[in-house]
Amino acid sequence: MSDDSTAATGRHDTATPQGTTEHHGGAPRRDAGGTDTCSFHMGGALPAGGDHLGGTLGQAPSSLEGWYPQRLRVELLHRNGIDADPLGADFDYAAAFATVDLEELARDVDALLTTSVDWWPADYGNYGPQMIRMAWHAAGTYRIADGRGGAGTAMQRFAPISSWWDNGNTDKSRRLLQPIKRKYGNALSWADLMVFTGTRALELMGLPTYGFGGGRLDAWEPDEGTWWGPEVWDPHHVDSYDDMVSRDERWHGQNGDADYDLQSPLAASHQALIYVNPEGPAANGDPMGSARDIRITFSRMAMNDEETVALIAGGHAFGKSHGQVAADRIGPPPEIAPIEAMGLGWHNPQGAGNGRDTMTNGIEGSWTQDPTRWDNSYLENLFGHEWEQTRSPAGALQWTPADPDAPRTPDAHVPGETHALMMMTSDIALKVDPAYRAVCERFLADFDLFTTAFSKAWYKLTHRDMGPKHRYLGPQATISDDLLWQDPLPDPVGAPLTEADVDRLRQAVRDTGTPASDLVATAYAAASTYRDSDKRGGANGGRVALAPQKDWSVNRRTVPVVEALRGVQADFGRNGGHVSLADLVVLGGCVGVEDGARAAGVEVRVPFTPGRVDATQEQTDVEMFEWLRPVADGFRNHVSERFADFAPGVAPEAVFLDRANLMTLTAPEWTVLTGGLRVLGANWDGSSTGVLTDRVGALTTDFFVNLTDTDLVWVKTDDTESTFTGTVESTGEHRWTASRADLVFGSNAQLRSIVDVYAGSDGQERFVHDFVAAWDKVMMLDRYDVKGHRRYGPMAA
Repeated sequence: MSDDSTAATGRHDTATPQGTTEHHGGAPRRDAGGTDTCSFHMGGALPAGGDHLGGTLGQAPSSLEGWYPQRLRVELLHRNGIDADPLGADFDYAAAFATVDLEELARDVDALLTTSVDWWPADYGNYGPQMIRMAWHAAGTYRIADGRGGAGTAMQRFAPISSWWDNGNTDKSRRLLQPIKRKYGNALSWADLMVFTGTRALELMGLPTYGFGGGRLDAWEPDEGTWWGPEVWDPHHVDSYDDMVSRDERWHGQNGDADYDLQSPLAASHQALIYVNPEGPAANGDPMGSARDIRITFSRMAMNDEETVALIAGGHAFGKSHGQVAADRIGPPPEIAPIEAMGLGWHNPQGAGNGRDTMTNGIEGSWTQDPTRWDNSYLENLFGHEWEQTRSPAGALQWTPADPDAPRTPDAHVPGETHALMMMTSDIALKVDPAYRAVCERFLADFDLFTTAFSKAWYKLTHRDMGPKHRYLGPQATISDDLLWQDPLPDPVGAPLTEADVDRLRQAVRDTGTPASDLVATAYAAASTYRDSDKRGGANGGRVALAPQKDWSVNRRTVPVVEALRGVQADFGRNGGHVSLADLVVLGGCVGVEDGARAAGVEVRVPFTPGRVDATQEQTDVEMFEWLRPVADGFRNHVSERFADFAPGVAPEAVFLDRANLMTLTAPEWTVLTGGLRVLGANWDGSSTGVLTDRVGALTTDFFVNLTDTDLVWVKTDDTESTFTGTVESTGEHRWTASRADLVFGSNAQLRSIVDVYAGSDGQERFVHDFVAAWDKVMMLDRYDVKGHRRYGPMAA
């Protein structure tokens, strides 16, 4: 909205040499001599009429979000499409990355790290610490609840992440890297370059790192779908840009209480922060309260206590914090900085605006005596001194040694000058929390243990969102070890299945007498755990038969099917063959779909690609896989009994859209899969809800036809507005029962337009073939071992 009140009303008064001329729509007015007294600002009226431009494409409030903020944003399924990618669909990043000489890249990065430039001088003559922070903050957005965030697409380049207060001056780090990015061009993504640089910086300063795996592919547009929290920040109504750091709505209960909890899927403790407020919860200076926030936040980012301590203590072994200038003096972040800033934000007007005058998070100082060398002095200082609370020049809470004779840290820019050591409230937290303190004391006593723990935690931090280790590119990737957080899989056993083997197995599955609907439901349950955000889940590994998935109530239909398929597996083995249970689960679903299509009058062979393996229970982290359990799954018409308490104010259809997005489905694929699963009878509990057909098991278009039957009216059955009855308006006959996950395909305009494609008299055969294609896509989502795709890593041999 304009600050100009006249512009906001659609009028514009312009001063002219003759005085003020009031303009309305139409041609410009002329004075008595016939001369244009005034017109459009740039000179001359717009050709189509109107005397000034009031808005452009997508400008608020014309956008749909401005008018209807609660609408289901189906178009988010099509974000980051190939049309936004200048490299095109045929670009093979894996092949391009293979041309990068990583040793040469390391030399280039080393030279950059140790060559200070005038426009942004390096602290201590070494950019390493700030590059570690850049990479850390890129990776640190990851959260285990939905797998979103992480360094994998270099989303730190785009708003809102680029302009979060916690990312202050990371724009300078990326700008420093621009010459290296240009040298290697498209063979090195920004995402890989950022993580490589942070890792190389650690090595340069003495840490033996665990390795580096490439394979991250850049995004080409902002992520407008990820929910980063409920707090609203208005850049036009704040006193300073650190005012965006708030936590008012994401927490339940009070810090320290038993019910203290952070809304899911969030991990960050405050809006616009990566982890926690270094001054303590809400900047209150409380170390024990900070420890509680740290544990919740880091665990939501898939880190245990040891990894948490290793990351904090290891990261704070390097560099310094910056707080020389009050926050209210710093300019706006990159996304709303003036155009002449060319993408750089947080302009600092004090002194040189950098170097000694730098402002980032407001805390000033360093933790160690040698901020560019890997050693154990961070923990030695933390536990070797008593610390008292003080304030930085910018006014932020921080801690300094109570002993005036404590060691000092060198100035980052003036040789010979020293300063008192510094700790943050979040550092003191490691000392006062008993569990964190115990880890710290082990690391203090064994520096080699600490070194290994930090190296492995850094590797996990920067690779957690990349999925299976065989997606990693380059000779520096550590792929010999099976790390539990990578959801390891065993090597294949036995000879690959032949076409003849697959045909025998198809018949063997049919001979079990298992209903097609149960086969379909089981295969879908196995495959649909996949989420593209961090490449976890899917049918490969056969974990639908392992804890915790076998015990989920939503999977109760799978248990007898798995037992029947184990019998097929055993019989096949007795005859000299080998087939994994994971393959049989998927093949069983394909058989069910084929039988359903045949019952609808369409003969089709559903694609099946063998080669899956069966993981063991020991290879399955039960706690981490529990995060994949759905609280609502619209594809199977499932809503958990705890959904209303767990997700107050969130509609099940919004969670349904979220699930479709995590599975990389387009709106047509989402629609066709749902319709097919309904008529095949694949509801999680075998219920008739949404099964809008009298021919259950036949892959017909009945779901679409009956959902949009104009003779029906849909009436909610209770105050929760979760189930509805389809009633023939003229007779009052109750014909169908449906859920919100069903009705959304008739109520949402974009989805209904797709439904019309299949509901027509010519839609049946198209529907079957489209369903089969979407089904195969879901079954193959996690098959990186055979799927060559530029967005997911190397093509298998």
